[in-house]
Amino acid sequence: MKKISFIGMMAAVAMTMSSCFGGGKGQQQVAVEENDSVADYIPRDQTIYGLCGNGTAMNTLQLLTDNGDTLTMSMAAAQENGKVFGGLQAGDRLAVLANKEKSEAVIVINQNTLLGDWVMPNPIDGSSEVGIRIKEGGVAESIEQSSIIYKTWKIFNGKLEILSQREGGGDMEEINLYDLVMLGPDSLVYKSIPVAKDVYNGSPQKEDIEVFQYSRYKESEPMDLHGLKLEDASDEFRIDH
Repeated sequence: MKKISFIGMMAAVAMTMSSCFGGGKGQQQVAVEENDSVADYIPRDQTIYGLCGNGTAMNTLQLLTDNGDTLTMSMAAAQENGKVFGGLQAGDRLAVLANKEKSEAVIVINQNTLLGDWVMPNPIDGSSEVGIRIKEGGVAESIEQSSIIYKTWKIFNGKLEILSQREGGGDMEEINLYDLVMLGPDSLVYKSIPVAKDVYNGSPQKEDIEVFQYSRYKESEPMDLHGLKLEDASDEFRIDH
């Protein structure tokens, strides 16, 4: 028994030495390459977050980043492609997608403008308004709709990412990415991004594109008659018996 154990131990030592000086190095290299490929497959958020600086001009963006850097970037490409969303004002919080050198802004999103209550006519009958509430801290909420529950939002590589949960779906949550189409003081439009499902004969099948068109929610004011509120009018024209 001792002899067998000794032989086994020697074999183990030989395998260890072989891995250090021979084929093991190749195996180690393969493992690193596999890890690198997995890491490369996971998309990384390249968005730069910060505040719009006082040095921002018509074609130039000054961004005071969360990392403490001050970047000055050209906005020519973003403006030409209609990728400046929400306007620019010093002190507003921005999400910017830039080129590799961080010298040119590709997409600029004003997160301050994005915040708020956004509604549209109910697509079922139009009798009411439904929508989404976009809050600070990445919190999202549904407005007057129970079929879908919005939970969180964020900007990811220049796109709007929304996490939601559908009625009857149990605890299953959905993460959807949207392309911004328009963002102004009173308008928000974004569209879904087609996702390849299956490939047949080299041709991918894609989902239909959904477009969401919202207006900023405004509380309705009480109706008046020639400047008189209803309660005032009722008092004026009341007949005493």
